Amino acid sequence: MALYVTEKEVGELLKMDDALAAVEAVFKLQASGEATNEPRRRVRVQGSTLMTMSGAVSNLKIPGGVEFKGLLGLKSYTVSRTGARFYVSLFDAVTGELLAFIEADKLGQMRTGAASGVATKYLARENAKTVGVYGTGWQATSQLAAVCAVRPIELVKVYSRKPENRERFCQQMAAELGIANTQPVETPEAAADAEIIITITNSREPVVLGEWLKPGVHINAAGGNSILRREVDDKAVQRADFIAVDSLDQAKLESGEFVTAVEKGLLTWERVKELRYVVSGQMRGRENPEQITLFKSLGLAIEDVAAAAVVYKKAKEQQAGKEI
Repeated sequence: MALYVTEKEVGELLKMDDALAAVEAVFKLQASGEATNEPRRRVRVQGSTLMTMSGAVSNLKIPGGVEFKGLLGLKSYTVSRTGARFYVSLFDAVTGELLAFIEADKLGQMRTGAASGVATKYLARENAKTVGVYGTGWQATSQLAAVCAVRPIELVKVYSRKPENRERFCQQMAAELGIANTQPVETPEAAADAEIIITITNSREPVVLGEWLKPGVHINAAGGNSILRREVDDKAVQRADFIAVDSLDQAKLESGEFVTAVEKGLLTWERVKELRYVVSGQMRGRENPEQITLFKSLGLAIEDVAAAAVVYKKAKEQQAGKEI
């Protein structure tokens, strides 16, 4: 029988430290050839879109006692006029058995934040203490939490189009993260002087301009997964000394920032590296404190598989979920 895990249970079981450890572990396996990821696929009908992502992981070992010889996973989700619904199916790669069927909105939020956290751990300056956040929605909370888990953040500046959203987000995150100096700013430029920048919006036009960037900044561009969307402009891409993505294949399909720059002759795909090689130590990322680094996060199925493995293991240990 499989274990059905609800959204509420995922929120109780999966913590940011777990998600960071899971994503870092699976990036290392991806670098050694022990994790395989298939890019997102989309089908549309009657105004709704079904998206599917799949991945396979061998010899998964995540700190905290999560170990599996092999896992297969499928994430499927729909977006329609009535909202979005997310599910992960987790399979034992040895037996083919369905281990768990997991409601995965919270899981996706956490692993998306964790990917930016891992990128920050390996690419941002070690003494970075300030963050600029663009976007105040559901995904923004885990983005900031992940960055604060890997760097000693003392100041957070937050920009979004609506003042009330900026205020709400700052109050919420100051309470959750214990960072008293979390402040809304009235212009996008005001958040760009930070040492770490997070963009987590659904904007079709850039929210961060390259002319605003300070030397040494690290950028996590995590909001767009469509070639129709861009969160940073061409100048920001050009100024970046090191550019990383979670998947080069997926970036060529979904990264509006890079596809546009390549078409204009401002960027070559050879300059874009996969984060897994930095995490595994096979490649250096930041070479000096003055360099600008950029991570474009698109979201991988193997991240979902690793996070789902943590949820499944904890659910079994804590007798959570329901056998179906």
